[in-house]
Amino acid sequence: MFSVEETIEVAVPVSSAYNQWTQFKSFPRFMTAVKKIEQVRPALLSWTLAAGPLRREFQAEIVEQEPDSHLTWRSLERHFGHQGEVSFRPATDGAADRTTVVVRIEVDTPAASALLGGLPELVSRVVQRELRHYKAYIEGLGAESGAWRGTIRDGRVRPVEPKPHRSRVAHWPVG
Repeated sequence: MFSVEETIEVAVPVSSAYNQWTQFKSFPRFMTAVKKIEQVRPALLSWTLAAGPLRREFQAEIVEQEPDSHLTWRSLERHFGHQGEVSFRPATDGAADRTTVVVRIEVDTPAASALLGGLPELVSRVVQRELRHYKAYIEGLGAESGAWRGTIRDGRVRPVEPKPHRSRVAHWPVG
């Protein structure tokens, strides 16, 4: 097993960075390794990756998702299992128009890392490259192209908190 963590700062507010990340179908527009993502259900994604002659398809479950905070996932395959998290927070200087995006990935494949000693470095370079593409994409747009603001806990979509009912009683004058 090995872990990779990469960070990038993007020149958009946290909500815009997070909202764009929830638009999975747009990933192939800026990620070169991602060829297709189909959202089967709100918490289940089907991915198609390709690099040169290599092609990989897998499903991933969104385990936890909190708007403007983070999204965690795990793959549902046995041969190249992985899990990860992407988090969004205001830039370290507190600027409201910049966001720090951190991607952490853990790959659970001891056999592959033993056979391919350079696999952690390769994954790290790919994540760095794709984050640079994400930065160029979101900054080029200037705002998100859509959003999904739902919350997921333990792989299940949580209902949106209902707004409190407004009273039908007229407000009494104050004074």
